[in-house]
Amino acid sequence: MKKRVGILILVFGIGLLVSCNNSIEISGCTNGEVVEWVDALMINDVKYQHDFPDSSDEQGSISIEKGEELGKVTFKMNEQACSDHKMVNGDAAYLPKGTSIYEVKGYPSSFIVAADDKVYVVDENKEAKTAGELYPLDGLVKNIHIESTEDGFRLHTFSDESKEQFIQAWYRLGLDDPYGLHLTGKFEGERVFLEIELHNGVSFRQLYWMDTNTFHNGAIGDAEIKTVIVSELEKMEEK
Repeated sequence: MKKRVGILILVFGIGLLVSCNNSIEISGCTNGEVVEWVDALMINDVKYQHDFPDSSDEQGSISIEKGEELGKVTFKMNEQACSDHKMVNGDAAYLPKGTSIYEVKGYPSSFIVAADDKVYVVDENKEAKTAGELYPLDGLVKNIHIESTEDGFRLHTFSDESKEQFIQAWYRLGLDDPYGLHLTGKFEGERVFLEIELHNGVSFRQLYWMDTNTFHNGAIGDAEIKTVIVSELEKMEEK
């Protein structure tokens, strides 16, 4: 099994990614606030995140080929931006100004990009109206895993049939505002950690709430996708 030591941070708008535990106090910010940013960047009106450790810190390996340059970092937010900062194109949490941002060959740039030898996965794209538009998974997914909600270990891998059923259903799902879903209690109850592993080794996590059939990115599940997930959970329990 593969251990995930990265910490998933639920995000309801990049401006809310703040913490009172960071030792860096930013001059000029109200109440002497301390800001700790998720490793994020924005380019071409799409926000991306790098959530998990690099391949050197994992048992797996990531193999990507950079494509065309999409732009450069023009503003490093860490130690400079207050919590009410609204990200714009060229902003990055930790990447130095001037860092190049590239497309990844074989993958839509609206899905993943590369910068500073790290891969960033889309977090927010206001043009996306469906889960499939936000995360275009068809033909790009190697495996879907169920992870431990305690330590991120891989507990179970979907069958190929279930993987394909999940992806087909995924494209039909509509997107809602994650913050609004949070306020209405949709992110409560039994959680399932789903790891989406791409063919190039890049992985990212989707949180799924069984009781409300809702994903943390705002995707609202249908009967088919819930059936697939429940079926794979039952297979895992039978092991």
